[in-house]
Amino acid sequence: MLDTMLLKNGRKGGSERKSEESSGTATVSAQNLLLCHCNHHCPESSVNNTCMTDGYCFTMVEEEEGGVAVLTAGCLGLAGSEFQCRDTGKARSRRALECCTDQDYCNRDLHPTLPPLMTSDYVDSSIHYMALFISITVCTIILGLILVFFYFRYKRQESQPRYSIDLEQDETYIPPGESLKDLIEHSRSTGSGSGSGLPLLVQRTIAKQIQMVKQIGKGRYGEVWMGKWRGERVAVKVFFTTEEESWFRETEIYQTFLMRHDNILGFIAADIKGTGSWTQLYLITDYHENGSLYDYLRSNTLDVNSLLKLAYSSISGLCHLHTEIYGTQGKPAIAHRDLKSKNILVKKNGSCCIADLGLAVKFNSDTNEVDIPPNLRVGTKRYMPPEVLDETLNRTYFQSFIMADMYSFGLIVWEMVRRCISGGIVEEYQLPYHDLVPTDPSYEDMREVVCIKRQRPSFANRWTSDECLRQMGKLMSECWAHNPASRLTALRVKKTLAKMLESQDIKTSM
Repeated sequence: MLDTMLLKNGRKGGSERKSEESSGTATVSAQNLLLCHCNHHCPESSVNNTCMTDGYCFTMVEEEEGGVAVLTAGCLGLAGSEFQCRDTGKARSRRALECCTDQDYCNRDLHPTLPPLMTSDYVDSSIHYMALFISITVCTIILGLILVFFYFRYKRQESQPRYSIDLEQDETYIPPGESLKDLIEHSRSTGSGSGSGLPLLVQRTIAKQIQMVKQIGKGRYGEVWMGKWRGERVAVKVFFTTEEESWFRETEIYQTFLMRHDNILGFIAADIKGTGSWTQLYLITDYHENGSLYDYLRSNTLDVNSLLKLAYSSISGLCHLHTEIYGTQGKPAIAHRDLKSKNILVKKNGSCCIADLGLAVKFNSDTNEVDIPPNLRVGTKRYMPPEVLDETLNRTYFQSFIMADMYSFGLIVWEMVRRCISGGIVEEYQLPYHDLVPTDPSYEDMREVVCIKRQRPSFANRWTSDECLRQMGKLMSECWAHNPASRLTALRVKKTLAKMLESQDIKTSM
């Protein structure tokens, strides 16, 4: 019985001991938890800005955008808290963190302050500014030295004799009695070349002495003026600055050796005048008061003799252009590429000369190369042959350009024949294809008529009853044939017209 009581007491004592031990553990665990004040870092279970942790209470001050200091407080768990409380300060923003565990709400007494501004960035930026300042200073000094160098160079050149002499010297350079014809003949006889132009210094001298009188024309390249040099009338073609390539090309063609011909517009001089703000490109040629063939045909009718003279002189000029002259100083073959009645001038004696060579193409037979000008101008759409309109022209084959000129010449002959009186009848002047395309036709307009429908300007019924006009109709038809290889050459047309002129002279004398 005693043993039984001891066993019961023992069980009871053990049970009570276990209960006491469990209560003691709970008390110890509760004693290890710390209450902290929280602000901005409060967990969801917090009440009245109070959080509970087994680690540390903290207070932190951090600088946000705009330089505003924000104070936060809260609880840090025991795991990793030692590391977190040792804030390295290497974060992107300025901040300071302090921790405590001595009592509940101990972080209310913590007052961390922001660390002072780091000076490394400031030092770096000041170095950048210093480097920039030094670079700008050095560049300015170098630029100043360059400007001083060019200024003294310019002043030195100004003090030296100029290539172009002034007006007083010009007068002594060209004797007062010399006319343009005398100067050109003198340049031929002294061996500067038949038609290769006056010496450059003489050209510049003449250009500076010309007085502009009145404007007589305007085109896509610029303006044409009638001017005077020592009382002689000259034509002055003033190119737009955008047409420098055309000016250069035309000047180059006119000054080609052996270029001068009675039926090619007589070249006198070329010059560039200008200052820093403006430039004028001058091309000075013979002046012809009758104007272009286009103007002449609009206001004049023709008889058979005048018709043949206009046609023969025109083809003579074109034939000279197309013909290559061989020799030590020969002349290359040249194609016009913009042949039309507005680019042929009528002389006082009723003959024609070909003008406007800004699009001309030269053929170098030594290298077998076609020298095409680099300018962006193209010919006149109304006078373009089918191979140009449908873009099948072979630009590497020079004869393609020659045959294109012949097509255009056929249309010009048509314009002439319409104004020739026969049997008391004459048609009013019209441009080719006037009844088939608009006033300012597009490529598509011309391509449809010339290439697709293969139409050509119509013949008047009266032409068939006049022998001369009938032959001229046959001639123009063979010039504007659709197939370039079938077209007549300039030399063939020239011989045919020469025979017609001869027979007409015989008839007149009889």
